[in-house]
Amino acid sequence: MARRARASAPRQPVAVIGAGIAGIAAAARLAVAGHPVTVFEAGPTFGGKMHQFALPGGYRFDAGPSLFTLPQLVDDIFRLAGRNPSDYFRYERLDPITHYFFADGTRLHAWADAAKFGAEVEAKLGTPATEVTKFLQRAGQAYEATAGTFLHKSLHKAGTYFSPETLRAVGALPQLGLLGTMHQRHEKAFGTDPRLVQLFDRYATYNGSDPYQAPATLSMIPHLEHGIGAFYPEGGIYAIAESLVRLAEEFGVKFRYNEPVEEIITAEKRVTGLRTALDVYDFGRVVSNMDVVPTYRRLLPRQPAPERTLSQPRSSSALIFYWGITREFPELDLHNIFFSADYKAEFDAIFQQKTVADDVTVYVNITSKKTPTDAPPGHENWFVMVNVPHDQGQDWPALTTQTRAAVLRKLRQALGTDIAPLIATEKVWTPPGIAADTSSFGGALYGSSSNNALAAFLRHPNFSGRLEGLYFCGGSVHPGGGIPLCLLSAKIVSSLINEG
Repeated sequence: MARRARASAPRQPVAVIGAGIAGIAAAARLAVAGHPVTVFEAGPTFGGKMHQFALPGGYRFDAGPSLFTLPQLVDDIFRLAGRNPSDYFRYERLDPITHYFFADGTRLHAWADAAKFGAEVEAKLGTPATEVTKFLQRAGQAYEATAGTFLHKSLHKAGTYFSPETLRAVGALPQLGLLGTMHQRHEKAFGTDPRLVQLFDRYATYNGSDPYQAPATLSMIPHLEHGIGAFYPEGGIYAIAESLVRLAEEFGVKFRYNEPVEEIITAEKRVTGLRTALDVYDFGRVVSNMDVVPTYRRLLPRQPAPERTLSQPRSSSALIFYWGITREFPELDLHNIFFSADYKAEFDAIFQQKTVADDVTVYVNITSKKTPTDAPPGHENWFVMVNVPHDQGQDWPALTTQTRAAVLRKLRQALGTDIAPLIATEKVWTPPGIAADTSSFGGALYGSSSNNALAAFLRHPNFSGRLEGLYFCGGSVHPGGGIPLCLLSAKIVSSLINEG
């Protein structure tokens, strides 16, 4: 496929702070549009939370995100560049998507096809398949009605509210249940079986929120998996970042690793450059992919910060155990969920008590199921995650020990096997570690939480209202956290810069 010509008009140089997935995507989009782009990354490589690492014995791990939806958002960047996406990046559609293990011993496969999933629910849980398919159909309608406004555009530009997409979204609001919570919506739809309510409540964790507080609008999230699909990139999640960096470099993007930005330089209410530990650089456009809180606190210490925005409640974080396991478990797949017996108590512990419950829901991701070279033959690489509060000074060594024991108990009960003797190698990532390694404030994975109906409007905009030339992308700003929303934030930022 032919390479698209660069814009004929000269473009202004742009600096991007941080080589997380949003920063990489923004850099690639801007470079394709003709901007000279330099990415400044504090660490030794790209990816942010989406980095990879290896443990002794031949185990490879994706460190952070593990679920991939809306792959067209990646493909779109290659098409924008006039390139064939499959020359850079390939993926497969998952079926089944997730294996669920409930506290009462019930096991359930979440098939990609909504009808097949409904039949599985009816056979295993007793809820009629038609109730499941009807719910997923409504989730799809809600997504199609609102995504164009609430996800693909800036909510902080007046023009957004005069578009046809906005009119459709406003017309759909009455049926979206803005006054209720996710849990209330799921209870109304599936109240006869608390296991199914728990399954759909789980989608609140996709943006680090509490289903007992988060608005019912988030009940559209299952449509991404069962309506559009969940996918696995060839080579793992890291391949997303790797492929976009390759494209960005082909269009001239310069990546400066091990060069943390120390200050965004301003003059007369506009950005003029930035200072690193090594040098001072002139830039009239700066995009921060750093969490918005440390962007203001560390890089703009002399500028007034939007305190109301920065003080929004934070999302949950994660406690992750990376285990090299010395045998294979055929009953497990790429994505596996082991539910707690009391979901309400678990979320109350996270968001009210700021601690970790005694009984936790455990997510196990095993990429060696799809990429056998991620573990030695006959072994598996387990990414074992528990949702926990963001760091507020808790005793994380004690909580880690307590939670590890709880995880092992749950896995032993569900699988009938003691996992502890099978762990050949281990690494642990705690909220303080996530904060230190990725500049995520408090280790919150998704910036602020979505625990109220106005959360979408309370996130920081993708641009500064006070400093001309300053823009923001990534999970801590609009439209939110997770791979798809980070990619959309990059799309919004590049549009704002190209149009400005």
